[in-house]
Amino acid sequence: MFTLKSIETATQDIKKSRFRAVAAPIEDEQSAKAFFAAHSDPSANHNCWAWRIGQNYRFSDDGEPSGTAGRPILAAIDGQSLDRVTVVVTRWFGGILLGSGGLVRAYGGTAALCLKAADKIELVERVRATIACDFADLALIKARLTAHGVMIAGESFTDTGAVLTIDLRKDAADEMLVLVADISRGKAIVSMEN
Repeated sequence: MFTLKSIETATQDIKKSRFRAVAAPIEDEQSAKAFFAAHSDPSANHNCWAWRIGQNYRFSDDGEPSGTAGRPILAAIDGQSLDRVTVVVTRWFGGILLGSGGLVRAYGGTAALCLKAADKIELVERVRATIACDFADLALIKARLTAHGVMIAGESFTDTGAVLTIDLRKDAADEMLVLVADISRGKAIVSMEN
């Protein structure tokens, strides 16, 4: 799964109607609602939107025929394996009716155009752990962990060594714990946080 790196915008004209999509990464439903409020245009005919966070999602047709705007926007989000993303597509009516199929293609297509252009980052589930180790092993443990992409979130010292707080990929946690045990010859104490 991926999310967006930043806000992205795309515009297209379809049969004299102008469609503008604005997409952004979000963390929760409140940030999605705030985004809609900030990026909807009250002078436009329709401000249709959709968002997804994990298994939770919502969408709105904002007065367009049912199923012709919000659901296609959500399908564009899902079609690109995105999560924690919201999209609002604003339509300024140009006088030509598009029909249900045309609306589905216009809203979904504008959202997809916007999302394809956006920079994406992989969503990686991370876990936090603490490592209590001797001074003799500290430098090598830190060097090896950072070489494997582990983030050191904190460091404190004791009489005999240090306690590191680390953030690591959940799918690589077991491998990193074995690495720490090997470096310290089994002396380092590792505890995973839930």
